[in-house]
Amino acid sequence: MSDGDDIRLQSAIPALRRYARVLTRDPHQADDLVQDCLERALTRLHQVRGRPDLRPWLFTLAHHLHVSQWRRLKRLVPMAETTVPEQVQEADQTLHLEWQTVAQAFDRLSDDHRQVLMLVGVEGLEYGMVAEILGVPIGTVMSRLSRARSALHRLVESEDRPRLRRVK
Repeated sequence: MSDGDDIRLQSAIPALRRYARVLTRDPHQADDLVQDCLERALTRLHQVRGRPDLRPWLFTLAHHLHVSQWRRLKRLVPMAETTVPEQVQEADQTLHLEWQTVAQAFDRLSDDHRQVLMLVGVEGLEYGMVAEILGVPIGTVMSRLSRARSALHRLVESEDRPRLRRVK
């Protein structure tokens, strides 16, 4: 592996970890998925020598590994409880509650909706690249993204969540 490959791979790891966290909903499983993905990537790095951005390729590997693991474990292990992501920085109470509302709403989305929002909205990948990663037509990506945004908006704005009241 050349120094350039090493740098490209290292710079893609934070994005890969974010995506693995969305796929698995568990930080420990996400770490395992990232490790498996990087192990596979290192043995196949020669396949992507000309690509300046390894994220789409790594996301595809992670997606396929996750689907394989999920299928294998689906019949053996019941779905585990998910954990709340660790807070990155101190937030005032209102911002923290707003973030918590969005995070809870995001977690309630379907797997398909969470994946497409993460890849397009957070990672900034183009629809065509997301379609390749997920193995679906580009129209499906666009449709899922539209439905995911609408669903997230509805969940965040739902009347079911407690409202903050101002204290005078």
